[in-house]
Amino acid sequence: MGRAGSSYRTATQLELREDHAFAVDAVHSELDLNRDFNPQLVAGYKLFEVGTQAHDKAEFLKRPQLGRQFDDQARAAIVAQCPADVDCQIVIGDGLSSAAVVSQVPALLPLLVDGAKKRNWSLGRPFVVRHCRVGILNDIGTMLRPRVAVLLIGERPGLATAESLSAYMAFRPQDGHTDAQRNLISNIHARGVPPKQAAARILALADQMIAASTSGTAVKEELTVNLDGKSTSGRIEAG
Repeated sequence: MGRAGSSYRTATQLELREDHAFAVDAVHSELDLNRDFNPQLVAGYKLFEVGTQAHDKAEFLKRPQLGRQFDDQARAAIVAQCPADVDCQIVIGDGLSSAAVVSQVPALLPLLVDGAKKRNWSLGRPFVVRHCRVGILNDIGTMLRPRVAVLLIGERPGLATAESLSAYMAFRPQDGHTDAQRNLISNIHARGVPPKQAAARILALADQMIAASTSGTAVKEELTVNLDGKSTSGRIEAG
C-alpha cells in the first residue's frame, strides 16, 4: 500500500476508514421488508416479516442466543401462514449484515424458487426474520418439518465487503442440532460466488441431502460448476 514516513498514505487511511464505517453500518442497520425490497418481489413471493426473542439490534448483538429462537408472535404467524412438511423451506435472515440481504436476495431468491419448481419440490412460503442467528434453523425445523431448510443470512462484514451472504442448509433440522448437522455455502456476492452459481450450488447440495437423508459433516458438496459456468469436478467440504 505504500507509506508516508511511518504511517499509511492519506488515501489508504481514508479507504480503510470508509470500509470500516460501511462494515459497522451493515451490522447496526435494521432490515425493513417494505423499505428495502422491491414491492413486486414482496408481493410475488408473499414475503412476510417476523422477529426473534431479541427485541432490538442492541440486544441481538449482546445476547446471540436470543436470535436463535422465535418469539411467540412469530411462531403463531409462521404456523398460520406457512405449510408444513414441504420439500424445501427458504428463510431470509438479516444476521450480521442487512446490507448483504438487500444486495443479494432479490437476485438469488427467484433462482432458488425456479430451480426448486423444476425439480417438482413442494415449497414453503418464504419469510424474513429480523435479528436472526443461524441456530434459528432448529426452530424452523421443529415448527414446519421441511425436508431441507435453507437460511439466506448476512455474513459478518469484513473490510473486503459488507455485502456477503451465506446459505446455511440442514436436512430436517430439529432441536439440539449444531453446525455439525448443517452445510454452508458462503461468500455470495459480486466478487465472490455470484447469485446464479450460488443458486445452482444450493439446489445441487439440497439434492444430495435428500438423496442421503442427512446433512452436515456426512455430506460433501459435489462441485460441478465454477465461476465462469464451465463444467468441472471434485468434492469440497461443505459443512
